[in-house]
Amino acid sequence: MCETTEKDLYAVLGASPSDSLQQLRHRYRQLVLQFHPDRLGGEHSSEAESGMKKFLEVDAAWKILGDQNSRWKYDLQRRAQELKQDWPVESTFCLEDMTWNQDECVYTYCCRCGGGFSITEDEVEDERQRTQQEDGGEEKHRGVVICCDTCSLSVFICSIDRKAKMLTCQK
Repeated sequence: MCETTEKDLYAVLGASPSDSLQQLRHRYRQLVLQFHPDRLGGEHSSEAESGMKKFLEVDAAWKILGDQNSRWKYDLQRRAQELKQDWPVESTFCLEDMTWNQDECVYTYCCRCGGGFSITEDEVEDERQRTQQEDGGEEKHRGVVICCDTCSLSVFICSIDRKAKMLTCQK
């Protein structure tokens, strides 16, 4: 998945932006107790690793949302991102979450309607270059909105401009 700064931090805590600080703290404490590494018994299983990853995500989300100043800044950034969108977005996920089709040189993701979202390697590269030109060569959090091929849902694909593991297309 995306890095913590790219995820909806409220969703990480299982909360909403309208929740009070006390409600956020309560959710944080519940999740910390559930996923704390000491509770996992130091196992090296995939379950223990995913629990540790979840624990770190929850802790990072709380560090931002638990502080009034940083929460306010996060909410402003979140709202600014929503205002930049031309149409409603169903969800956000990363390029790495999509399935790579080597034969067609395209990333795909299944929609809940049964259709799918797709973006070609060339479109990814074009978006990455456009973003770098706009940012003066700096790599910042960017992405692209793509629509389902059968319904009206759209998704935001993050990490387009990051140093993604781009698979080379054999032409």
